[in-house]
Amino acid sequence: MGLRLAVMATGTFAMPAFRALADSDHEVVGLVTQPDRQGRGHHQHVNVLKEFAIERGIDVFQPERIKTEDSLEQLRRWGIDLFVVAAYGQILTSKVLSVPRLGAINLHGSLLPAYRGAAPIQYAIWKGESRTGVTIFQIEPRLDSGPVYGMVETQILPNETSGELHDRLAELCVPLTLDVVSQLEAGTAVGVAQDESRVSLAPRINKDDGSIDWTQSTEKIGWHLRAMRPWPSPFTFLHQEARPSQRMVILEIQSDHRDLAIEDLYPGQVVVAQQEDLIVRTGDGCAKILTLQPAGKKAMSAADFLRGTRLLRGETFGPELR
Repeated sequence: MGLRLAVMATGTFAMPAFRALADSDHEVVGLVTQPDRQGRGHHQHVNVLKEFAIERGIDVFQPERIKTEDSLEQLRRWGIDLFVVAAYGQILTSKVLSVPRLGAINLHGSLLPAYRGAAPIQYAIWKGESRTGVTIFQIEPRLDSGPVYGMVETQILPNETSGELHDRLAELCVPLTLDVVSQLEAGTAVGVAQDESRVSLAPRINKDDGSIDWTQSTEKIGWHLRAMRPWPSPFTFLHQEARPSQRMVILEIQSDHRDLAIEDLYPGQVVVAQQEDLIVRTGDGCAKILTLQPAGKKAMSAADFLRGTRLLRGETFGPELR
């Protein structure tokens, strides 16, 4: 017969599971998503979840605050058995969680209790993890702490960005979500308590987190570049004599193990800048920049950049000078 479900989500992480639930024997009666926001240039952000819900005739509810009595009354009118939540963007209070008969489950992009918080996918790459996955757990008022109903583990690919991993984990959620929801319907779901001694956190990423720290090892800088793509983008500033500082995004690097003289240079300074070689001192050696994007221009190879920009040994990549 199936359960009556409401999906609570705003980001695209929920889209594959939302589509699968809508195509299943369960009844998705509503989507709760954040209010429409205007982006840069007064352009409306496209909410693909909302578009899909309207296409399928699923009610859409976009409260500014989910915990008000008016919002609670709207949720009660749906007669929901279960909330399926993924990157919704508002805190769910005990009153909200008590509305559905079976409470709420969350689709989370890490192997809990690792990386509780808003940015688990970015942090897994940023911290150099080789494996991650998705976890479905029962939501409790405390952050990402509820009993786990199931998880799927996967390898993080060597050059995978957070955007690429995000999309892959979203697809991994599909069979796990359908399985857990069916177990909850049958009364066979078993929640396993999380090991509090293994908790790590993944707080929200902000724009400043994209700033590249050249004093880090080349390997850690590489992790950071991948973690910050596509947002907020890994950036640095090129400082040259008698020229304005230039902001640029560094997209790809690799370690350079040639025997180069770097003792007189500090991290961030240019070691070599000729033909295809743009090599920068790091905390433990050298990084060869492969792809970059100067402000206002398209992404390009280091070779193309050097054809249009003359760089000297000792000129510096680093933070903005204030």
